[in-house]
Amino acid sequence: MSRISRLPSSLLRVAACTGVAALALTACGSGSGSDTESSGSGSVKVGLITKTDTNPFFVKMKEGAEKAAKENGAQLSTAAGKFDGDNAGQVTAIENMVAAGVKGILITPSDSKAIVPAIEKARAKGVLVIALDTPTEPESAVDALFATDNLKAGELIGEYAKAVMKGRTAKIAALDLAPGVSVGVQRHNGFLKGFGATDKDVVCAQDTGGDQAKGQTAMENCLQKEPGINVVYTINEPAALGAYTALKAKGREKDVLIVSVDGGCTGTKAVKDGRIAATSQQYPLKMAAEGVKAVVTFAKDGKKASGYTDTGVTLITDKAQDGVTSKDTAYGLENCWG
Repeated sequence: MSRISRLPSSLLRVAACTGVAALALTACGSGSGSDTESSGSGSVKVGLITKTDTNPFFVKMKEGAEKAAKENGAQLSTAAGKFDGDNAGQVTAIENMVAAGVKGILITPSDSKAIVPAIEKARAKGVLVIALDTPTEPESAVDALFATDNLKAGELIGEYAKAVMKGRTAKIAALDLAPGVSVGVQRHNGFLKGFGATDKDVVCAQDTGGDQAKGQTAMENCLQKEPGINVVYTINEPAALGAYTALKAKGREKDVLIVSVDGGCTGTKAVKDGRIAATSQQYPLKMAAEGVKAVVTFAKDGKKASGYTDTGVTLITDKAQDGVTSKDTAYGLENCWG
């Protein structure tokens, strides 16, 4: 789970990047051509700020933005926090991008509330700001949101798990993200809604930060608390794979149902291999590509993107259930990321 950034090819590019050196800046000269010299000084400047530059989800998001920028003659600069939750780093990136004259900023907020003042300052200076994947709090703090319907993503795997259980008593473990993070809350609540359950039906809930090692530890803790767990909801596929490792160590990997969200390539392969029963696939490349197009449109005719744009979610499994719409892993692998 890493993205390799190359050194700038000229001192000029180094100078252009200096202002955001504290971040994992990949704009000024990742050899991918996102910050294209052929665009010229008159091209539309677009900024992309992600939570980190190591998560495959954000790597794919950057690829989508790069491709769209090239196709639309835009000049893309990108930055990322040093870690998931690095609000200060994202604030610095916004300030530097505004100073550099970007027409629009695409951002996946690390802290949905704390980032709002910086966004408001950018918008006050005429910069279009679009949130990708994660909404701000309030959602109206940005001009628009391009994201997965995370509640629906959770509902899909909840409906699937309920269909697989076929009325058997479920002992549910929830391997969540972190307290108060909107994406995690929405997926968790969506799963419960789809399953027809409430938090009272969850026998163990643990935060994982979406990390595989923490997911394994969380599952081990849950098995100690309630050995009879038979359904595991996970915030994402790394947490799911951690849970699988813990279950396998106890010889429980074949009789516990694991469901997840993301649709990354590693996770989708795990569905194909049977380690994860099903996952809800989302599309980060599309989020970023549509965001870049929206900024270019704004720059050309002043038309602002607004409101929420659902970039889609698909249930991926090779063990389809009656009444639950899904696609197989062949489709999932064709459309996965990471």
